[in-house]
Amino acid sequence: MSSDVVLTSALRSNLLSLQSTQRLIDDTQLRLATGLKVNSALDNPQNFFTAQSLNNRASDLSRLLDGIGQSIRTIETADNGISALTNLIEQSQSIVQSARDTLAASQGEARLIGTVDLRDTGTGDLVTDLTIADGAQLTISTTDDAGALITRNVTIDLGDTAESLAAEITNTFADNENAEISARVTDEGFLSIESVDGRSFRIQDDVAAGTPVSLAGLTALGIGDAFETEVRGAAANDRAAATVIAGASVTSVSIFEGTGDLTEAGDLLTGTYIDGDGNTVFGGFQVADTFTINVDDGGAGVSSGVFTIAAGSTFQDLVDQVNQTAAVNTLISANFDSSTGQLSISSLDDTVENVELTYTAAGVTNFDIGLGDPNGALDPLSAVAAGTYDTVFRFNNSTEALDSLANDYNTLRGQIDSLVTDAQYRGINLLNGDNLTTFFNENNTSSLTTNGVNFTANGLSITEATFRSSTEIELSSTQARDALEAVRSFGSSLANNLSIIQTRRDFTEQTINTLTAGADDLTVADQNEEGANLLALQTRQTLGVTSLSLASQSQQSVLRLF
Repeated sequence: MSSDVVLTSALRSNLLSLQSTQRLIDDTQLRLATGLKVNSALDNPQNFFTAQSLNNRASDLSRLLDGIGQSIRTIETADNGISALTNLIEQSQSIVQSARDTLAASQGEARLIGTVDLRDTGTGDLVTDLTIADGAQLTISTTDDAGALITRNVTIDLGDTAESLAAEITNTFADNENAEISARVTDEGFLSIESVDGRSFRIQDDVAAGTPVSLAGLTALGIGDAFETEVRGAAANDRAAATVIAGASVTSVSIFEGTGDLTEAGDLLTGTYIDGDGNTVFGGFQVADTFTINVDDGGAGVSSGVFTIAAGSTFQDLVDQVNQTAAVNTLISANFDSSTGQLSISSLDDTVENVELTYTAAGVTNFDIGLGDPNGALDPLSAVAAGTYDTVFRFNNSTEALDSLANDYNTLRGQIDSLVTDAQYRGINLLNGDNLTTFFNENNTSSLTTNGVNFTANGLSITEATFRSSTEIELSSTQARDALEAVRSFGSSLANNLSIIQTRRDFTEQTINTLTAGADDLTVADQNEEGANLLALQTRQTLGVTSLSLASQSQQSVLRLF
């Protein structure tokens, strides 16, 4: 067209070269500005989509890292709970040991302490001041180290004082014996009679020859509260007596059936039973025979529970009757241990002064189960005449101190439940049965499940404590020990899982770094290279402009002709 501008070939060639150079400069400036050599699929489709895939996986793994971090916090919370639980359980073990020591201290000796100041009775002469018969005798029985019965008579003569009576009792068991029984007068003037090494002992007012002190005389001496008149089938056998127990429980010898099998709680009371040596300890019980338990708890008086043997009555029925009788079940408890074949009665309150067990039989029987002495030698009785037989026990209680320790133990037990409830993180509580699943890849095909446990008191099988007997104390000790082992074992499992999760976290972080680096290798521009390229292109552009100027000079020469 006539209006088109006509450029020479040289000019056109230079212009095309400058346009190409400018496009290259624009591309290089874009790479420098974005830091990427591949900014879109148009730049390099293969590298662009490969890098995008790598970055997508890196992004997915980055989101997983958040979940892995939260799993670590959940396990750390549970681990803190484990540490606190360990402290609580170890503290409960200390309480159990204190209960064991307290019980052992009370079982170290049986003590009978009077309530009358014998130094303030007048002349000080027990016979004169207390109207005790001159020559009145006490019979004191205990056992030696081999379990054999020791019986000694103590006489109260005219002129005897509290101090001389205490000295006579002590000397009686020191001469030709091993000082199993001793006596003293306390600072308050009370007569105190004690045993050693956990022995029980009996005091009774009847002797083969001589004058008994009588229950009135025992009361005058200040120790009458421990005694009741024991009935032994016939009036001539009745006596004021008491078995003073070291501790708060009295246990029978192991009882066997006539076949030699150990007696169990479900065996019938109407059977015939023997001891370990084959001696008949009782038998001939009949329907309508009765057991009566009288509990004297001092100021409140005597409370009674009566059990009448019925057809099919068992040892467990007898125990249940005692434990379910409201009049006595707050003061004493009964138990029959099938694993040892032993019947036991325990005092539950320090106010209990004595417990009287009475058996009324319609026929002839033996009742010699050894209550009060592990070997059954302290109060042997066989071939009891038809009628009534009873025996009286005086407990050396420590239930107040033991109850206080049991209360402390149970308080800790409650704190275990509270601690477990609080040991949760974002609604997951590994100590209360919840499980935790941690995923390690974007497809959720790689994971670790941390199984929770139930570490409440019930879950750890820690029952409420009573500490009323060595059996109950040892039960609490066993439960605390087993609970501590379980907690420590789970703590080790948690540490192992935490180590695995932390290792996978580190691996995931390294994988993300590798993926990102791989994507960068495909798309990130080399700044040095692109800078050099830009400088070269700018130089080329300058040279192109110069070349364009040279190409136009021929036309400028034609212009000078005019």
